[in-house]
Amino acid sequence: MNKPTLVILAAGIGSRYGGLKQLDTFTPEGDTILDFSIYDAVQAGFGKVVFIIRKSIEAEFTAVFNKKLAGKIEVAYVFQELENIPARFKENNRERPWGTGHAVLMAKEVVKENFTVINADDFYGKEAFEVMAKSLIAMDPSSDNYNMMGYRLKNTISENGFVSRGECQVNDTGFLTGVVERTHIEKIEESLQYKNDAGVFTPISDEAVVSMNFWGFTPNYFKVSETMFEEFLEENSQEMKAEFFIPLVVNAVIENSSGSVEVLKSDAKWFGVTYKEDKEIVTAAIQELKQNGVYPTHLWN
Repeated sequence: MNKPTLVILAAGIGSRYGGLKQLDTFTPEGDTILDFSIYDAVQAGFGKVVFIIRKSIEAEFTAVFNKKLAGKIEVAYVFQELENIPARFKENNRERPWGTGHAVLMAKEVVKENFTVINADDFYGKEAFEVMAKSLIAMDPSSDNYNMMGYRLKNTISENGFVSRGECQVNDTGFLTGVVERTHIEKIEESLQYKNDAGVFTPISDEAVVSMNFWGFTPNYFKVSETMFEEFLEENSQEMKAEFFIPLVVNAVIENSSGSVEVLKSDAKWFGVTYKEDKEIVTAAIQELKQNGVYPTHLWN
């Protein structure tokens, strides 16, 4: 049986963080957040890691990870660039990325097995990778039956500003019925609120199940999303800010009844770096995990 693949969304610019947070280090040993995700994936049984990056940061990534991961897991790099779209849509003045759905499509030629998608700057926790790996190994690779790791919103908030989350609707049997992208959620006077399309702050439950872009897919995902991305470009190729998000594909699969998305639960407290001020909190949390023996002092030795 093919081992599942770990696909990492790492092409972000890090404008709110003020730098290349994907490669920032959080321990005296020089560990990035990505080191822990990859370590957890290797321990859980993943066989390959695919970094989705920009060509302009390839040298930095290979310098950090190629030596660390040699002999530990197969490694591949693919590139998300604005021009990586069908030729007939290339005449535009676009400056920002096309979104997470476009990013995952860049891995189409190197991923032929069931795979998971994660963000480069999110710490998901050891148990989450174990649950995801078990689910992917059991998943029919010819189906459109997917999964996602669900987190409680209250466990995913930054104390230093707003965050983007996918708010999930989950039925009584634990399957996703829809995802709504909330691009601005923040704590205001001890209440969690999101900014709606009209720019008005609206309360949201701190127990809401949210997506942290931790998805489990079969190779069929690429066929579905490729078709949808072309349809998206037909309508939005001249739009400067429209983005093709992964949940657009997931919602289509659910609405068309061509597949399903099981919500895997995680009670772990997420942590990650959206803002520079988050670094101190993340550093302390990782240090505590090492002190408690969850991770060895030197991950890759």
